[in-house]
Amino acid sequence: MDTIHCVPLSFPHMVDSRSDWRTTDRGADLVIRRLIIAIEYAIVVSLLIVASVVLVRALVTFFSHWGTFPQTVVAAIDSILVVIILLDLAHTVFGNLRSFIFPVRPFLVIGILAGVRDILSESAHLTLSTSLTQTDFKDTLLSLGVGVGVVLVLILGLFILRFSGSNPEGESY
Repeated sequence: MDTIHCVPLSFPHMVDSRSDWRTTDRGADLVIRRLIIAIEYAIVVSLLIVASVVLVRALVTFFSHWGTFPQTVVAAIDSILVVIILLDLAHTVFGNLRSFIFPVRPFLVIGILAGVRDILSESAHLTLSTSLTQTDFKDTLLSLGVGVGVVLVLILGLFILRFSGSNPEGESY
């Protein structure tokens, strides 16, 4: 593992000598670093709990409302995509804990997934709605256009990242 460079919590002019500065900083730095790691683990656990609850509720809703099949399928797919997004976020935060590197690529992928989820939801809304007002129809089309635009921009960002030549983690695209 690479050496981690720590930013001091105090400035050299605040203590008498350089050796006092190093010993003063280590205790506070260690406490803050452990607190940040504990909070990040709590975030990962929270995301996993929320993803589990969403998945269980999606399955219960899907099987209990079998009579309204098209709407329950759309709701189930929407919920499953939310679970995938939550799991990707948990995986990214957990990966950050292990490597101390802030990865950009997973957040682009999560954004693309969220955009695709919105596009699918709006498409299903258009398809399954029996009567839409002109305003609702225009709003749905606008939302679809914005979603497609966001997904295209994020995909462009992924391509730029891929062909930029910088790959600090050695991960494959």
